[in-house]
Amino acid sequence: MMSVNELHYLNIQQASDLISNRQISPVELVYCHLERISQTDDRLNSFVTLMPEESLKIAREAEKSIMSGGYIGPMHGIPIGLKDLYFTKDIRTTMGSKIYKDFVPNYDATVTSRLKAAGAIILGKLQMHEFALGATSENPHYGPARNPWNIDCMTGGSSGGSGSAVASGQCMAALGTDTGGSIRIPAALCGIVGLKPTFGRVNRHGVYPLCWSLDTVGPMTRTVCDAAIMLDSIDDSGNIYKVAQDYTRELRSGIKGLRIGIPNEYFLNVIDDEVQESVLEVTNVLKDLGALAVDISVPALDHSFAISTAIMMAESASLHIENLRNQADRIGDDV
Repeated sequence: MMSVNELHYLNIQQASDLISNRQISPVELVYCHLERISQTDDRLNSFVTLMPEESLKIAREAEKSIMSGGYIGPMHGIPIGLKDLYFTKDIRTTMGSKIYKDFVPNYDATVTSRLKAAGAIILGKLQMHEFALGATSENPHYGPARNPWNIDCMTGGSSGGSGSAVASGQCMAALGTDTGGSIRIPAALCGIVGLKPTFGRVNRHGVYPLCWSLDTVGPMTRTVCDAAIMLDSIDDSGNIYKVAQDYTRELRSGIKGLRIGIPNEYFLNVIDDEVQESVLEVTNVLKDLGALAVDISVPALDHSFAISTAIMMAESASLHIENLRNQADRIGDDV
């Protein structure tokens, strides 16, 4: 059995098994992660706002419920973090911005509510690139999020605090947002799992937008199974696609016969040799597991950056027009 000081090494699947069997309590788990944050965040700068009293209060309520037979599922009692553009009722939400440094929403984002309903415990709000408009998380107002594997290296962005916090064991999972890579970039740079769901799979109400035509909401975790558990909790696709999926169940089905496209444009043609070797190694593993890897050509991808940038910049300018007119001096130079 792990000591309390080692619990932050667990993943969600492991922790949920221990919680449901009453071998550890949510209070122990939250306390351990708060200790981990206190020991590491002066170097990592992952959190903008920490919620120790509230998270421990909810952990005690979860413990009481579980001990009386009220366990509700694999997120029950799991400590997580939220990128600081998810609205949280009565908790400040800055969007990584000086302009909104004192903004306190009066309601939760839909995904915030869904995670709370699933029993997740929110430890705090996580560092990000200002207004999610960048890929470094070098924030001029709150300082840079730092990579836990090497604090001289960046986390990537815009969900940099989420990547750092999950990789370092400050929380067991986090939510990021992804418009053009803001989940996938920090996940890759911090060595964790990041998933950009299909557009429309996850409700974005109460999530401050970067570009409403392209934004998505998704999990950042340490394992693929944990990402599936998170997505099961936040998936709202029954309202859009009429069919909700059980992602953890589908993981057990294997990938035999799955067709995986390997695009030539904008992928293999533009990556370093070391990265290409890793991609090919993964491709071979997938083939060994029964998947069909096929080379594909999508010539339009050569123009995707220009197209998506035009959409993103136009929508972002529209969103921020009043701030640009009236408070431009309070916006970071890169934004």
